[in-house]
Amino acid sequence: MSDEIIVHPVAWPPAPIKTERLVLRPSEARDRAALIDLFASPEVGTYVGGSRPRDELERVLPEVPGQRFGFFVVELNGTTIGMITLDRRDPERKGHIHPEGGEPELGYMFLPQAWGRGYATEACAAALDWFADAHPGEPVVLSTQTANEASMRVAAKLGFTEVERFEAYGAKQWLGVWYPASPSD
Repeated sequence: MSDEIIVHPVAWPPAPIKTERLVLRPSEARDRAALIDLFASPEVGTYVGGSRPRDELERVLPEVPGQRFGFFVVELNGTTIGMITLDRRDPERKGHIHPEGGEPELGYMFLPQAWGRGYATEACAAALDWFADAHPGEPVVLSTQTANEASMRVAAKLGFTEVERFEAYGAKQWLGVWYPASPSD
């Protein structure tokens, strides 16, 4: 645990983050089944390289999946409906706002039954607010396939602005950046 503090100057995990309808919190053992459903869903996998076989997930997913810095489970009325990640973007991947890469990157996936109700926007806005408090002034990037119209709408609602488009994983990708509001705003 002490090396986590050195690598990340922010205490992890944070207290649960509550929005009007949702709770963002660290994962627990009770989230495993919902996360297996999420990663095995063909609908969810459409724009993220495909779904994974359920039997493989049952074998490889730890008892408490996602126990790491920047991984939030999203809960609605006590039920896990998705996840949000804030990770450093791999410098080897295409798409950056800094030449050296490593920018914080927002990622999110929700179960299909949670789609179309504004949960992704609400949860991601809360995660970005938390991040802005923990890392003042640091921009966040988001990458999605241009064909993923729902994700493009979420990015726009959150205030991400386009930086570039590029080809990766056999599809056209969109990279946007979000800048936290300055204290004077």
